[in-house]
Amino acid sequence: MSFLSATLDRVKPSPTIAVSTLAAELKAAGRDVIGLGAGEPDFDTPAHIKAAGKVAIDAGKTKYTAPDGMPELKQAICDKFKRENGLDYTPAQISVGTGGKQILYNALMATLNPGDEVIIPAPYWVSYPDMVLLAGGEPVVVECPIETGFRMTPEQLEAAITPKTKWLIFNSPSNPTGAGYTRAQLKALTDVLMRHPHVWVMTDDMYEHLAYDGFAFCTPAQVEPGLYDRTLTCNGVSKAYAMTGWRIGYAGGPVELISAMRKIQSQSTSNPCSISQWAAVEALNGPQDFIAENNKAFVRRRDLVVEMLNAADGLECPVPDGAFYVYPSIKGCIGKTTPSGVKITDDEVFAKALLEDTGVAVVFGAAFGLSPNFRVSYATSDAALKEACTRIQAFCASLR
Repeated sequence: MSFLSATLDRVKPSPTIAVSTLAAELKAAGRDVIGLGAGEPDFDTPAHIKAAGKVAIDAGKTKYTAPDGMPELKQAICDKFKRENGLDYTPAQISVGTGGKQILYNALMATLNPGDEVIIPAPYWVSYPDMVLLAGGEPVVVECPIETGFRMTPEQLEAAITPKTKWLIFNSPSNPTGAGYTRAQLKALTDVLMRHPHVWVMTDDMYEHLAYDGFAFCTPAQVEPGLYDRTLTCNGVSKAYAMTGWRIGYAGGPVELISAMRKIQSQSTSNPCSISQWAAVEALNGPQDFIAENNKAFVRRRDLVVEMLNAADGLECPVPDGAFYVYPSIKGCIGKTTPSGVKITDDEVFAKALLEDTGVAVVFGAAFGLSPNFRVSYATSDAALKEACTRIQAFCASLR
């Protein structure tokens, strides 16, 4: 009899972390590796945000806070939701966690019973299905292919809903595709949800501010106020504010749900880091102009990567609306063979061969629930991206 919990048999380790780890190991062994797997901006945390953290340390703000966030940060989050999303929340409706991942996990742990279903459009962020499984629920994956722009249609949503459906997890702009939903596209989905009052909505708005070419971000409860009482609007400071390591995520939702999430957090991690919370207050309340400047760099990098990957034999790379990922299809490479004799049967084989032959680390599409594709994070330097894409082009040209 195993000492370990049987629950672990339901989940797998994070593939994105596995890719980053393998790339780091090859680098340590002396290989020339370009890692395009990590989902974090290469920009430093802005100076005024770092300064707020230092001030908090010097002021001795190093004690426990309330389990799910201190009042000052909860108020800053309420102000942000009102200012940017037109959503009215009170501090009692706000939860602050150790990163966005904990917020989603707490909500699923607080609400799922065995057999409850959670609709997850694919491609999805790798952690969604496994968090559902850990919480005892059943992921219902809806494949959204390249032909639909990686977006779920209202017909697909309608077909996926059953009496057992408890949540829809909704992510726009998306990790891994960068695809975003326009207000009209989102309204078509919320119209479906209004016909099914037992289905709740969990949004992952982490890439809200990383939107390009005039794409206008909107979130479900903003588009359909009738969903307000059954929506958990989740966000964080990780991506737009280049604060991945500070680990602050947050959500607004109904008091009963927020209280249940607080109960779980109080018995697991308790409060997020107090210093990070003070830095997050400054991030939300302070100057925002650096976001537009960073986005200019992201657009430049996106355009470089899209152009170079579309020029590679066998690849098709759509232009994303936001985030800092592209999700090219390798359909034209399937069935071909590398110079060393490896047959490309799927995207996992492709990504492994690409890393071994060229030193470019990407994440294979099966990890995100939709093949045959791979994910590139363009949150790195222009020079690294150009070299990586040149190597990918050469790799694809070498396939026979």
